[in-house]
Amino acid sequence: MIKLLVDSSADLSAEALARMGAVSVPLGVTIQGGDYLDGVDLSRDRFYEMLTDASEFPKTTMPSPAAFVEHFERAKNSGDQLICILLSSALSGTYQSAVTAKAMVDYDGIFIVDSLAAASCIRILAEHAERLITDGHTAGEIVLSLEQLKGRVHVYAALDTLEYLYKGGRLSRAAAAVGTIANLKPIVTFDGNGSVVVCKKSLSRARARTDLMEIIRSKNIDPAFPVYSLYTSGTENVEYLEQQIADAGINLTERTQIGPAIGSHVGPGVYGLFIVERES
Repeated sequence: MIKLLVDSSADLSAEALARMGAVSVPLGVTIQGGDYLDGVDLSRDRFYEMLTDASEFPKTTMPSPAAFVEHFERAKNSGDQLICILLSSALSGTYQSAVTAKAMVDYDGIFIVDSLAAASCIRILAEHAERLITDGHTAGEIVLSLEQLKGRVHVYAALDTLEYLYKGGRLSRAAAAVGTIANLKPIVTFDGNGSVVVCKKSLSRARARTDLMEIIRSKNIDPAFPVYSLYTSGTENVEYLEQQIADAGINLTERTQIGPAIGSHVGPGVYGLFIVERES
């Protein structure tokens, strides 16, 4: 049997994981002096409440190889194949932890995919893999399809500040300083290497709304895949975006809230869209 594994940055609910027959390995989050496991003993709502009052920026920690070994050993002992779709290796050591764990277990039935992205980008890939499993494809075929698809899966998100990305080590001081000095509102995405990049610097929050929608309109969205809106805290901006994309004839699948693993690095007030572009 082919099964799926993701990490908690995918923001998949327990219900979604159960429906997919998938498991999630949690990242660690440190906030207000406490250590938590994302999605295990720290909910999204509680995290953003704590973030509002936090005197220091939160930190995240990757899962240890041992966290993966548990699942890999189980797959090996049962003869299952396990496809792991994980947070971008440019953002976290999560992928490398899984690679190390595979070497420890020494089982060829483990397949590890670097999503080169995060959050619902991983969800889109996992849901695609689930469909291929149902259709009877082999693990090798599914991994090849995921590798081909992941370059077409994108997120475009408007941030209120770059400080969280900088403090979390996910953005250079120079890149963060440009936005801070001019009080610009950045729109970010992932580049082809899985790093966070600023694709637009808007002059105001109002302009960011317009700029984000212009970016989305310029994309040739593949209707065969889901479209997910996103937010961290506060829904006013994402509700506005959802109305704009509806007016543009884009069918929204679902609204998703970014969890602690990624929310720690982007901060409050973030909103945006996950899409899949058509093959060029």
